[in-house]
Amino acid sequence: MSTSGTEADRPRRRRGAARERLLSAASRRFYADGVSATGIDTITAEAGVAKMSLYNNFSSKADLVRAYLDARHEEWMGLYRRRLDEAPDARGGVLAVFDAYADHAAFAYEHGFRGCGLLNAAAELPVGDEGRAVVRRHKEEVESLLAGHLEELLPGRPEEARAVAEHLAFLLEGAMARAGLEGGGTRLEHARTMAADLLERL
Repeated sequence: MSTSGTEADRPRRRRGAARERLLSAASRRFYADGVSATGIDTITAEAGVAKMSLYNNFSSKADLVRAYLDARHEEWMGLYRRRLDEAPDARGGVLAVFDAYADHAAFAYEHGFRGCGLLNAAAELPVGDEGRAVVRRHKEEVESLLAGHLEELLPGRPEEARAVAEHLAFLLEGAMARAGLEGGGTRLEHARTMAADLLERL
């Protein structure tokens, strides 16, 4: 008697569900408590799975950290795309980047907003760690998105567009750092206003 496709898929679905629970638990704990302070036992207990289940889904804690960073990036990209869908023009595209960060700050975090989860994690990782490369790629992509919108606003002036994109990226990162220290998104709102004013003067 052959095994039906549905029965054959059950172990895979269980593994997938366990992976999602583990990643969700890790995301909460890494953001709230830090990467170094969060042990495997804490994550598996919160996820409600056996420790072996973690190693069936992730080769190591470092692998889980990278998955968390990738998920955090994709989460932000989703917020950005939704904001971009509402943007009427390239100026709105630039501001969509700021709005996506503000949306991230507005999440109901367990211990409140603590700043950029990616940078927080990167600060704990040693030089050369692959997780730091994930964070760097995210920040480079954000600046590239800004530059793309600015190139639409400044046709034929690519160098100026890139320079303004770098300026806005610095503004955004500074606002995120202060917002994280203050536990709220007010600084991000101020940064968005500053960015909008700068765009009006281009």
